[in-house]
Amino acid sequence: MILSIAAIPEAEKLDEIRVGLAKLSWQDGRATAGAVASRVKVNEQAVMSNPAGRTISKLLLPLVIDNPIVKAAARPRRNSGLLVSKTQDGGHYGAHVDNSLMGKGDAQIRTDISFTLFLSDPSDYEGGELVVQTAGMTQTIKGQPGNLVLYSSTSIHEVKPVTSGTRIVAVGWIESHIRNDAQRELLFDMQNTRSSLGQKLPVDAPELLMIDKSIANLMRMWAGS
Repeated sequence: MILSIAAIPEAEKLDEIRVGLAKLSWQDGRATAGAVASRVKVNEQAVMSNPAGRTISKLLLPLVIDNPIVKAAARPRRNSGLLVSKTQDGGHYGAHVDNSLMGKGDAQIRTDISFTLFLSDPSDYEGGELVVQTAGMTQTIKGQPGNLVLYSSTSIHEVKPVTSGTRIVAVGWIESHIRNDAQRELLFDMQNTRSSLGQKLPVDAPELLMIDKSIANLMRMWAGS
């Protein structure tokens, strides 16, 4: 499943993010890539360990992880920290699959879901499309600022060369309570059906109670499998 979400629609919040991005310092993006990915990665990565990096992470990460659609679609158990990437001057990120594990020690997570949060206006740069391949489908995405894209970490994906301007995004990973992609998608569909019916039926309607019970039973059955 590839899911696009308008995660940050507020103009004031986007303005605050732009101010924070302007304070970041940058390093070679290969410093945060695995052995295979580093061969196809040509971009810059923000230094997240200094005050400016910590500030932008503290600002952005809750907007992703606490988003109700993300919670329904991803069923997050744990998440990585954020990386902020800058691509320009022909930079790109060739086709790759994300590492199955991210982080070290107690902070290490299994990468079930990857996300890209677009932060630059697409009219400010040429190229730079995110291309995600799933079974039987290839999707090309160039999102507006605040647009969040979720996709399976096992998907082959790439960022096309940025031929002019500057593309800035935040990326990260989620370990889900539900490891299987198809099971997560079924639960998300059921939750959407429940939300739609909930706008028409009383809170104690048998139909809603039945869906709630089914979701709870499947969560117990599938969690950690």
